[in-house]
Amino acid sequence: MAGTLAIDVGGTFTDITFADAVTGESWVAKTPSTPSDLAAGFIAAVRKALTLAGRGPSDVLRVLHGTTTATNAILEGKTPPTALVTTAGFKYVLEIGRHDIPRHGNLYGWSKPVRPITPDRVFEVRERLDADGGVLQALDEDEARAVARQLAQLGVPSVAVVFLHSYANPSHEQRMQAILREEYPEALVSLSSEVLPQFREFERTMATALNAAVMPPVSRYVGVLRDALDQDGVRAPLLIMKSDGGVTSAATCVRQPVQTVLSGPAAGVIGAIGIARAAEFSDIISIDVGGTSADICLVRDGRPEITKDGSIGAFPLKLPIIDINTIGAGGGSIALAAGGRLTVGPRSAGAEPGPVCYRRGGTEPTVTDAHLVLGRIPAALLGGELPLDAGSARAAIDSRIARPLKLDLDEAAAGIVEIADNNMARAIRTVSVGRGHDPRRFALIAFGGAGPLHACRLAELLDIPTVIIPPRPGVLSTWGLLDTDIRTSFSRTAGPAARRATSDGGDPAEVEATWVDLESQARAWLDGEQVPRERQRLERSADLRYQHQSFELTCPLGEGSVTRERLAALVATFHREHRRLYTYDLPSATVELVNLRVTAIGQLPQRARPAATTSGGDAASARVGQRDVYFARGGRTPTPCYARAKLTAGMTFAGPALVDQEDATTLVAPGFHARVDHALNIVLMLR
Repeated sequence: MAGTLAIDVGGTFTDITFADAVTGESWVAKTPSTPSDLAAGFIAAVRKALTLAGRGPSDVLRVLHGTTTATNAILEGKTPPTALVTTAGFKYVLEIGRHDIPRHGNLYGWSKPVRPITPDRVFEVRERLDADGGVLQALDEDEARAVARQLAQLGVPSVAVVFLHSYANPSHEQRMQAILREEYPEALVSLSSEVLPQFREFERTMATALNAAVMPPVSRYVGVLRDALDQDGVRAPLLIMKSDGGVTSAATCVRQPVQTVLSGPAAGVIGAIGIARAAEFSDIISIDVGGTSADICLVRDGRPEITKDGSIGAFPLKLPIIDINTIGAGGGSIALAAGGRLTVGPRSAGAEPGPVCYRRGGTEPTVTDAHLVLGRIPAALLGGELPLDAGSARAAIDSRIARPLKLDLDEAAAGIVEIADNNMARAIRTVSVGRGHDPRRFALIAFGGAGPLHACRLAELLDIPTVIIPPRPGVLSTWGLLDTDIRTSFSRTAGPAARRATSDGGDPAEVEATWVDLESQARAWLDGEQVPRERQRLERSADLRYQHQSFELTCPLGEGSVTRERLAALVATFHREHRRLYTYDLPSATVELVNLRVTAIGQLPQRARPAATTSGGDAASARVGQRDVYFARGGRTPTPCYARAKLTAGMTFAGPALVDQEDATTLVAPGFHARVDHALNIVLMLR
C-alpha cells in the first residue's frame, strides 16, 4: 500500500515516519544526522523507513521535509556573498536599522551585528516612487544595466532588489530583475515586492536580504535531495515545511527560502496540536527538546499564535511565523564549571562529536551524559544501535564539574539537569506568564528525544497540572509534517483610501479591490502548486492599529465581500484583541487599516488514524526490569522500567518509573501518577 514519508533533520538525529495512506499504520526510525553532508543522513533515513515498512520507492505518494538549512546558514553566518540593489540615496538602510538595542543588551557595550549585506555590496540606482506607487522618477535603465554588469563581474551568486515603496508598485523592481536576467542570468534574484510587500523599509530590506543570502545554499540542498530521491527511485513530490505551519513545493522553497527558517520547530507544534486534539485538550504548551535546542509554543483553542514580529538570530523577520521561543537547551548542551559556578548551554556538542558517552570524540560533559550517569536513560539508544559509554560520561562530569565545584558525582550530574530544567522553565514563563497567560491552565506536551525526561520537573516548577507524552515523542515533528496543508500568505500595505475605510467617510470598495487582487494571486499560486480547486481555501485578515501607534494587531475578517458593517465588526474585533493583550482599548480612537492579508491553503489528504485501542491490562505486564536512578530527594532509588510498546490503554502506574522506547525515554518522577489514554498517550498528573 502507498503512503507518505515525513523527514525532520535535526541537529543530532534525523527522524522519519512512513505512514500508510489507507490504514494509518506508521513505521518510525531515527538515524544520526550528518552535518557534513545532510543529504546522506536524509537518504539513509528514507531507506531505513522503507525497509522497516516493507515498501519500495514506488509506494511513496509524497515526501514531506522539515529543514534547518536556511536557519543554520543565517545563525552561523555561513551565507555566500550577496548584493543589494536599492534606490539612490538609500544605501545605508540596512546599516542604520532601528535606534534600539535588544532587551537584554548592554546599553554601553552592545555592538550592532554585522548585516547580511555590508555597504560595500550595496548598489544604488536612480528611480523613485511615492507612497501610493506613483512614479516620481522613472527607473534609469542605463544605470541599472551598468549595475547588473558590475554584479556579473563581481560574481556574487544572489542579488536582493529593494526599491522605495515597491510594495505599492512593483514595476521598477520587476524591470530591474529583467535587466539582471539579461546581463547576469546566473544570478539568483530576490524582490522585496515578492518577499515582503509591506511598508517599513528596514524590515522589508532585511527580509529580502536574508532571502537572497540563503537562496544559494537552500537551492543547492533541495537540488541534492531531489537528485538523491530520484536516484533511489522515489519520484514523489518533495514538499518543504514552512515557518507558518504549512508546506510548499520545493520550487517555491527555492524562490523564498527565508519562509523555512523555523521549519522543523513548526512541524513539532503542528504534531503537538494533533496529540492535544486526540487527548481532548485545546489549551497546551508544547516543548520540543532535541539534541541542540528546546522549542516552546503556547497554543490556545487549538491554534498556535502566529507572529509577524519574529526574528532569526539578531535580525528581525516580519513574515508570518508560528510564535516559537527557542533556547539553547537540549541533550547536547554542554556543561561548564568556571569561576565557581555551573552553566549549561547554549553551546552544544551537536551530532559531531556529540555527548561524551557517544564515543565520537566528545570531551565536554552534556545533559545527555548527566542523564546517563543518573541512570535515567538505558545503556544504548535507537533500539541498541547506539551504545553509550557510561564510564566516559562519569569521568568527564567528575573531572570537569564535580571536582572543580567540590560536589560528588551524582550531585554534579543532577545539578546539570536542574539548570537545564530551570532554563526551560524560564522560557516557558516567557510565552505564558510574560504574555498574560497562567501556565496552570494549560497542559504541557513534552516531546523530542529529551523532552519526556524533563517533563515532570517542568510541571513541578510551573505548577502545570497535566503532562502529556505522545506515543512517539522522539519523532513527533514528523507526525506534524503528516498533518500539514500546503499554505502561504499574501499581503500588501493598504493604500490611502483603504486605510481610511474604517472611518465614517471611508469607502470599503478600495479594500475589497485589494483583497480580490490578493485572492487572485493566492488562487494562481495554489494552481501552480497543483492543488485542485475543491481543496483550495482562502482566509482574509488585516493588520489594524490605533492612529499614531507604531505596531499592529492581525484580526480575521471571515468570508464575504467587504461592507461597512463587516468593517465595523473587524474594528470591534481589534478593540477586543487589544483589550485582551494590553488590558485596555480606546473605543473612540481612530482605527487604521494598515496591511491586508490573504492566507492560501491547499488541503492535503490527511493521514488515516488507527482505531482507538480498548482499555484493559495490568501495567505490571509491561515491566521489563529496573535501574537505580538518582533523585534530588531520596538519592539512588530502584526504579521500575516499562516497555512503551507493551503499554496499552487504561494501564496506570505510579512514579518513580521509567518508560523506555526506541526514540525516547520518559521519566515519571516520584509523586506523579501515569495513565495511558485511548490514543496511547501517557498522561502524567501529580498525585
